[in-house]
Amino acid sequence: MPHFETEAIRLSSTKSNQREHSSPIYLTSSFTFESAEEARQMFADEIEGNIYSRYANPNTAELIQKVCAAEGTDDGVATASGMAAMFGSMAALLQQGDHILASRSLFGSTHQLLTKVFPKWGITSTYGDIADFQNWDKLVQPNTKMLFLETPSNPGLEIIDLEWAGKFAAAHDLILVVDNCFATPYLQQPAKWGAHIVTHSATKFIDGQGRVLGGLILGQQSLIDEVTYFARHTGPSMSPFNAWVLSKSLETLAVRMDRHCANALKLAEYFQDNKALEFVKYPFLPGHPQYDLAIKQMKAGGGIVTLTLKGGLSRVKNFIDNLQMLSITPNLGDSRSIVTHPASTTHSKLSEEERKKVGITDGLIRISVGLEHHEDIIQDIERALEKSK
Repeated sequence: MPHFETEAIRLSSTKSNQREHSSPIYLTSSFTFESAEEARQMFADEIEGNIYSRYANPNTAELIQKVCAAEGTDDGVATASGMAAMFGSMAALLQQGDHILASRSLFGSTHQLLTKVFPKWGITSTYGDIADFQNWDKLVQPNTKMLFLETPSNPGLEIIDLEWAGKFAAAHDLILVVDNCFATPYLQQPAKWGAHIVTHSATKFIDGQGRVLGGLILGQQSLIDEVTYFARHTGPSMSPFNAWVLSKSLETLAVRMDRHCANALKLAEYFQDNKALEFVKYPFLPGHPQYDLAIKQMKAGGGIVTLTLKGGLSRVKNFIDNLQMLSITPNLGDSRSIVTHPASTTHSKLSEEERKKVGITDGLIRISVGLEHHEDIIQDIERALEKSK
C-alpha cells in the first residue's frame, strides 16, 4: 500500500479528454444525461454518475477518496464547514429519544449543539470526564446510541485512549464518532482503533492556509449511506472550488504537519520553565498528563500548544496586545502562527463553571504554531511576555 504522502498526491479524479495533469475545477451546478433512461437510472441509484453538485461533484469525490484512503474508512461526505460535519455526523444517525455520551472537553460550537440545539428535538446528552473513565459505564443509558469524542481536545489538549473508546463502544453497541481535527489523518487514524465515524473541520490543518471552509464525515459504508441521504436533502454541500483547494492542500499536508509539529515541540520545550507561565501543555511534552497515551496513538504532537499565564485576565490581554507577529484570530491550523483566548472567544458561550470543568481558565492561551521559523515565533511570544509584566 502506498504511503500517506504518495496517495495524497497521486489519487485523483478520472482525467477528462483534455489530458490534464492537475485536476480541473468542476464549477457546475448540474450534469447532463445521454437519455431520459440514463437520468432515471441515476436517480434510482441503478447506475453511478453525477447528477447535481449538491449530491456529488468530481472535486468533492476526489477529496473524499483521498481522505478516506488516509483515514482507512470506506466512504465519506464533504460538507460546507466543520460544524456542518459535526452536526451531520450526529443528526443523520440519531432520532428523537436518543442519547449521546460525549467527552466533556469539546469545541465550543459542538457543546452548543449538544446542550442547546439537539434538546429541542428530544435528543439528550451526558458528559464524561477523561479522568474518570472507569465510571463511564454508569453514564450509559438504555437509549444511549452514540459516543462522541474529541482527541486532542480543543483547546485543552486532553488525549482520550482510542483503544479504550473502541472497546467501550463495542461493549455497549454505540456508534463511536471521533473529531480528528487537531491530529489530522496524517498523525492519527481513529478508525484503526474502532471509530465508526471520523469528522474533520477541513478549514483547519487540511486547508492549512486560512483560505476556505470545509468539513468531512468519514466512516463505515452503512453509516455514510445514512449521512449521504441526510446531506443530499438538507444541503450542507461543499462547493467544488473549496473541494479543489482542499484536495490540493492534502498534497502538502504531511510536510506541513511535520513542520507544525517540530515548531510546536520546540516552542513548548522552550517555555515549559518560563516563570511567567503556570503551565505549558503539548501532547508530546513529557509533562503532559497523557504523554504516554499521545505517543501511543499519534505520530507526532500536532500544531497546538497552550500556555497558561500568571497574573489574571489583564495580563493575558496585555500579552496578546503586545504580540507583533502572531495573528489574533479564532482560526487555527494556518501557515501563520495564531493566538486565541478561548475563554473570551471560541468558548465564551460556556458558563464559567463549564469552562472550569474543562480547564479553560482566564489565563489559558491557545497558540496555533505556524510554519514560520521557530526562533521568530518564540521571540515574539517571549517579547510579549516581558512587556506584559
